[in-house]
Amino acid sequence: MKVIAVVSAKGGVGKTTLAANLASVLAARGRRVIAIDLDPQNALRLHFGVALDSIEGLSRATLSGDSWQTVMMDGADGVTVLPYGAVVEEDRRRFEAHLDHEPSWFAQTLASLGFDPSDIIIIDTPPGSSTYTRSALTAATFALNVVLADAASYAAIPQMERMLAAYASPRPDFAGEGYVVNQVDQSRQLSKDVLKVLRQLLGAKLFSGVIHQDEGVSESLACDTTVIHYDPLSQAAADLRACGDWLLASIDAVGISPRSVA
Repeated sequence: MKVIAVVSAKGGVGKTTLAANLASVLAARGRRVIAIDLDPQNALRLHFGVALDSIEGLSRATLSGDSWQTVMMDGADGVTVLPYGAVVEEDRRRFEAHLDHEPSWFAQTLASLGFDPSDIIIIDTPPGSSTYTRSALTAATFALNVVLADAASYAAIPQMERMLAAYASPRPDFAGEGYVVNQVDQSRQLSKDVLKVLRQLLGAKLFSGVIHQDEGVSESLACDTTVIHYDPLSQAAADLRACGDWLLASIDAVGISPRSVA
């Protein structure tokens, strides 16, 4: 299996929406995709038509000693969804303590589920440094860092690079990281300027295109689905398909030339 950790050093970059839509794109390419929500906001499921009042998820299953297989759900676009689940504050802290106490537990649990080598796991994580992001990076084959074309995202890049260096890069099975610039408004000169700087800084690690700002993205979430499903002819849908193809090529190169795919 190929494990993609979708991460960001700061919030508000559209990371969960991007993770959901890329999962849909990769599923449309004929791959089995499992979208895992490792964020207590439990929002990833909303892009795949999972009922708003559903409380099941990996956090609840873990605390009750049940297999994650029992809480995997069939979502829209052929994506299998494993929500975080709805838990009270005390249980959330218990789950986080479990992750902290056993740093490799998350990766070991994924490995025990018997996924095929061609299966793709996409993990959504909270922004910034957290036990969830650390756990995802410990399991990741590839890390996808989501940024905006703004000064704050540019300034936050070193923070995520330090996390990658600590939890992912030392592992021989980690192939590298990539960056994608989300929600780009080409009418703003500042966005164009920052994008130019990001391309100079990140080089080949950066997806050569961008994900343009598109009203269809927020409208699709209101309809409990992905923009790929809701408005397949939109600019954002075209951007996401191109990004998905780049991502698929990157992760499928894993094992051929480790660390060269970024």
